[in-house]
Amino acid sequence: MKKTILLTVSILSGLLSFAQSNEEKNIKLFYKKALTDSKCYTWLEYLSNDIGARLSGSQNAQLAVNYTKTQLESLGLDKVYLQEVMVPHWVRGEKETAYILDGKVKTTVPICALGGSVATAKTGLTAEVIEVQGIEELKTLGDKVKGKIVFFNRPMNPENIETFKSYGACVDQRFAGAKEAAKFGAVGTIVRSMNLRLDDFPHTGAQSYGDLPKEQYIPTAAISTNGAELLSATLKNNPALKFYFKQSCQTLPDELSYNVIGEVTGTVTPENIMVVGGHLDSWDLADGSHDDGAGVVQSMEAIRILKSFNYKPKNTIRVVLFMNEENGGKGGAKYEEVSKQKNENHIFALESDSGGFTPRGFSIEADDANLKKIQGFKDYFEPYLVHSFTIGHAGSDIEHLTSKAIVKAGLKPDSQRYFDYHHAANDKFDAINKRELELGAATMTTLLYLIDQSGIVLPATN
Repeated sequence: MKKTILLTVSILSGLLSFAQSNEEKNIKLFYKKALTDSKCYTWLEYLSNDIGARLSGSQNAQLAVNYTKTQLESLGLDKVYLQEVMVPHWVRGEKETAYILDGKVKTTVPICALGGSVATAKTGLTAEVIEVQGIEELKTLGDKVKGKIVFFNRPMNPENIETFKSYGACVDQRFAGAKEAAKFGAVGTIVRSMNLRLDDFPHTGAQSYGDLPKEQYIPTAAISTNGAELLSATLKNNPALKFYFKQSCQTLPDELSYNVIGEVTGTVTPENIMVVGGHLDSWDLADGSHDDGAGVVQSMEAIRILKSFNYKPKNTIRVVLFMNEENGGKGGAKYEEVSKQKNENHIFALESDSGGFTPRGFSIEADDANLKKIQGFKDYFEPYLVHSFTIGHAGSDIEHLTSKAIVKAGLKPDSQRYFDYHHAANDKFDAINKRELELGAATMTTLLYLIDQSGIVLPATN
């Protein structure tokens, strides 16, 4: 009887194995390769610990270009090359200092200049503070902010499960707060860091003066969430307090830099291009392991995994490591400009720029037909606990692409911890979990493979 049962189990196992599709078998191999024989974690360790912060125009950014180009060349791709792009070169200068002046009490708080900001005077800036919850409230105050430092203190909303929704709802005060405050005569701005938790890390990020004349530019800095809470509470007790901050940042002439590109030529429709990528630059406060070192090495790993199985793609698959996403977007714009000049046809683009956390799915930019097509892949991803396939922003670099028929997707990791590190001094290699990083790479490989095999749904023609 025991032999009969064992034989039956053996037969059933054989039937289950036989019933498994080629797609399922290949996907299982992709995940196995990523989890047992990956290079992405080692690549990231070098980018983070041996090179470090990679702000556009810096020497480290060039070192990252050289390193990733060499690594792509080692994979035996059909082409690896650099694409020239002029990028902004902003430098932070000396470490910023700030304190609250409450009568005779001086309390130091952590700040950092926002990217693109001008410096204060060499002796710093001291002024009274007026707190607002956002740009709309600022506009209602008008000239009342003249001669003062505007303190933007709208927090990220903790109620949203999708933390990027919370970020999007208040990041305008960081990006445009100084420009708008300057119009009413403010002498500086302080912005609450884009961070859901309370800590002492100020989070930098891009800001813009728009079309203001240069003589109206005012210094702007981010304050840590703990610092923001303290400043707000102290203001309630003493509205006449003053705030002091000093920063020495400056914008230098643009620098020549590069997008790093590697590709495997398609065997059926090589004229159709599929892009996978992340951005090579990072902010200067840390090595940017989550933003976006993770996306860079996951994209490299995806093409490495396919190449390791001698996979012959139907379409050309191109890995693009974009330069200058953080403070200008010049790399993505240049890539699209050159693609248009060459009359290239992109059918799919996949970006990883949301951290190296556990993958949950993809945010997708597509019409209904292609959205349904990708959602139809759910059963392939279910064994790997990847389940979310929803309409949403795919990525800042690939948003430039404008081919006639293109589907875009962004890797969607679990975002609950992302803004603990985003643009802050703690976005370091020790914040990366090796297994989570590798799962993200395998998930990206899988979507690339499925799209390459099945194509996209083309719009109907008359």
